[in-house]
Amino acid sequence: MKLSELGEDAVVRELIRGLPLGENVIVGAGDDCAVLGRKTDAWWRLAKTDAVIAGVHFLPEEKAARIGWKALCRAISDIAAMGGIPEHALITLGVSGDTDLAWLRGLYTGLRKAARRFGVGIVGGETCRSPGATFINIALTGRVERKFCVLRSGGKVDDAIYVTGTLGGSLAGKHLDFIPRLAEARWLVAHHRPNAMMDLSDGLGSDLPRLAAASKCGHELWPLSIPCTPGSTPVNAMNDGEDFELLFTIALTAAAALERAWRKQFPKLPLTRIGHLTRKTPRSRGSSRPTGYDHFKAQ
Repeated sequence: MKLSELGEDAVVRELIRGLPLGENVIVGAGDDCAVLGRKTDAWWRLAKTDAVIAGVHFLPEEKAARIGWKALCRAISDIAAMGGIPEHALITLGVSGDTDLAWLRGLYTGLRKAARRFGVGIVGGETCRSPGATFINIALTGRVERKFCVLRSGGKVDDAIYVTGTLGGSLAGKHLDFIPRLAEARWLVAHHRPNAMMDLSDGLGSDLPRLAAASKCGHELWPLSIPCTPGSTPVNAMNDGEDFELLFTIALTAAAALERAWRKQFPKLPLTRIGHLTRKTPRSRGSSRPTGYDHFKAQ
């Protein structure tokens, strides 16, 4: 069977089935990051890898500095989604031998800018010749307090569902200049700990069903409540992907206090309630076919 017939989620399920985890693994494949350590440790380690590929995640003619920023910030966004703090990155770069050195310098200008902004050390990596598309892979480590670590799987029936910022607009360039919600996530886990959280990389239409399924819940989405980036439609907000906003759930009883505190703490960044988790039944509104970005299905 071709990967295009299966779709991304099915491919991932096939690949991670029966993986050897080794010792001291709290969470393996299937969340935004792997979580490593002992259950009694005060701090846990986070591990993440992410890649950007020419023609898929950026256009070849795009400014190299913007590509470098995006490449590192994608992985930082996943660390944020676990409630964590990014630490050290390894960069793997595959390029043609005909690539101009000035392009590489521009790429590393963007990588260094992101690293300094978010406190990441770039400690090594690998360069190789690619006979095909240019690619940049980031391996990123981080840390999180055990009491603050948030997984996709912690959502509960009747939890309120929230997103930060606005959705849609990646096709207009937003995906190259986004700010990972690192500060917002750290504040959330310290003051209004979500039950479940992830970052929006493949679009709300794909990622919300993933969070609900990981939490063994369904979901009810309020389409008219989805916050759209200016110039975007609700369809864009559901499907474009690469928003890199936080998607999280919190107990309904805590929702009003969260909204009041958020407005004071982050007055320029919207926080929007877009629905709630439900019991998972065959007729749940959360069981509809995902509509966000899929790397293998025809778009």
